[in-house]
Amino acid sequence: MNAYDFITGYWWVLVIVLSLLFYKFILRVFFGMVMVPENKIGLVTKKFVLVGANRELPDGRIIATKGEAGFQAKTLAPGLYWGMWPWQFGVDMIAFTVIPEGKIGLVLSKDGAEIPTGRILARKVDSDNFQDAQKFLDNGGQRGRQTAYITAGSYRINSFLFDVTIADQVIINENMVGIITSLDGQPIPQGQIAGSNVEGHNNFQDIDTFMNNGGCRGLQPQVILAGSYYINPWAVQIEENPMTDVPIGHVGVVISYIGEDGKDLTGESFKHGNIVSKGFRGVWMEPLGPGKYPINKYTMKVELVPTTNLVLNWANARSEAHMLDKNLSTITVRSKDGFPFNLDVAQIIHIPATEAPKVIARFGSMGNLVSQVLEPTIGNYFRNSAQDSDVISFLSTRKERQSSAKEHIKAVLDDYNVNAVDTLIGDIVPPEALMKTLTDRKIAQEEEKTYETQRMAQEKRQGKEKETAIAEMQKEIVKAQQSVEISQRTADATVKKAEGDATSLKLQVDAEATATKMRANAEAEATKMRAAAQAEATKLNASADAERISKTGLAEAEKIMAVGKSTAEAYELQVKAMGGDNFTKYKITEEIGKGNIKIIPDLIVSGGNGSDGSLSGLMGLQLLQMIQEKKANKEESKN
Repeated sequence: MNAYDFITGYWWVLVIVLSLLFYKFILRVFFGMVMVPENKIGLVTKKFVLVGANRELPDGRIIATKGEAGFQAKTLAPGLYWGMWPWQFGVDMIAFTVIPEGKIGLVLSKDGAEIPTGRILARKVDSDNFQDAQKFLDNGGQRGRQTAYITAGSYRINSFLFDVTIADQVIINENMVGIITSLDGQPIPQGQIAGSNVEGHNNFQDIDTFMNNGGCRGLQPQVILAGSYYINPWAVQIEENPMTDVPIGHVGVVISYIGEDGKDLTGESFKHGNIVSKGFRGVWMEPLGPGKYPINKYTMKVELVPTTNLVLNWANARSEAHMLDKNLSTITVRSKDGFPFNLDVAQIIHIPATEAPKVIARFGSMGNLVSQVLEPTIGNYFRNSAQDSDVISFLSTRKERQSSAKEHIKAVLDDYNVNAVDTLIGDIVPPEALMKTLTDRKIAQEEEKTYETQRMAQEKRQGKEKETAIAEMQKEIVKAQQSVEISQRTADATVKKAEGDATSLKLQVDAEATATKMRANAEAEATKMRAAAQAEATKLNASADAERISKTGLAEAEKIMAVGKSTAEAYELQVKAMGGDNFTKYKITEEIGKGNIKIIPDLIVSGGNGSDGSLSGLMGLQLLQMIQEKKANKEESKN
């Protein structure tokens, strides 16, 4: 079978195969069938209208709502449609519009009514979340950016009419606030910088309600707190800022830039600004306590005022954590004698919480209080004070000047509703040359004190040594006094004994003769002189000895004289009794016996006549001479 025979015999098979391959085309052409998949929508374009009043679109319109030729408002949902002849209708299959989680869809309408003059956003109309373009246009939907938006989900959006832009969901973090600026709405009233509070818009998520209730474009007094929000960024701009923190030990004085002018609550005595009730424009009478507050920094300002003691340092190298004294520096002053010198000053102040609004109303901030009042007041006081004295006097009267400064500054700050707790003078740095002079002077004074102390110590040591020596000598003195007393008593005893001896000797002399009496008197005088010499012990020892010797000599002389006299009288009586020759022989014999005198010479020379008269006389004379020489030698030895 050739090819011709095969084709003519089995043509119907070819028809079936071609029909299976091109059935969609055949159905589309011959029956106008259109099949829309489940994940698609059909956008219809009508190519022409043969007859009827709505053959063409009105001027300015691009979407057909009444069967006009052009882009059709109605779309084809997933399904099967007939009569959509390809020569009259074009059908474009597009995917659903999908909005992911955490996103919103911003809608721009390409057709619709004109937006009123002065507005920038089209108002919301009922259109089933923009899925019913016909309804949108019939209900007066406006072209342009829409205030309404679509949230997460899938939508059948007619892209001929609407463009959808994906935007992020608004998220406000913890401890932050969202400051709102509306891009559409009524103009802000004259004299105000922000709109008024509007209720019912659910944190600006329903911008149409906001506008319908009289919301103004521009800065809004309301803020949104931490959280997630569906907010149209074409309608609202959001700036995220930290919450206002009022720390412990502080109050926050609120200065409101918006609201009506309130009545001044301070009275006529306070003429430095209006302090009003909460909600009015001005400084609020009631400050904020410690805590966190969602404050709109563009409509309100919170000035922190410390309610604890605040230390401010006028020192180059020191500043407190509050940094209010960061621009303060060491005060340079000039003394009366022309010397410039530096001094550091610390001022402690306290502002009561109830007085904080007055301080802010007067100065605007704590920094202004420091720069406009404290800095010139304290600086000028110490400069004036330094000019009244020289450097040395200023240094020496530091305590008094500090007390005077405290009283002066307290009186000044009371007028500014600030309590001055204390004024402290820190380091004082005199000129180097003067400081060296003062140092040298002080060193000299200290050396003088040292020398004086050493001198006093030396005097005390000398006094102690003297007292020690006196104490040690006291024993000798006592011993000497005792010796004197002993000597005195010994002398007295000796005198008594001498008197007794004298009396005894006197009786003996009287018994023997007047010579014994004289010997007793002489011995008594000698004893008395000896006692007197002993009484004077250490002081008159030599004189006492001399006196004793003198008295003893006199006594001995008197004794000798008395003995001699008595002896002479005795000799005289013996001579008278014995005779001269016999007495002479007797005494010679007595003396020879006492002196052991050899009377018989070893060699005897005798005379020729044998007579012994001449020999006896010669021997007597010789013996008498020898006795006299012996007595003379004894007397010399005694002297």
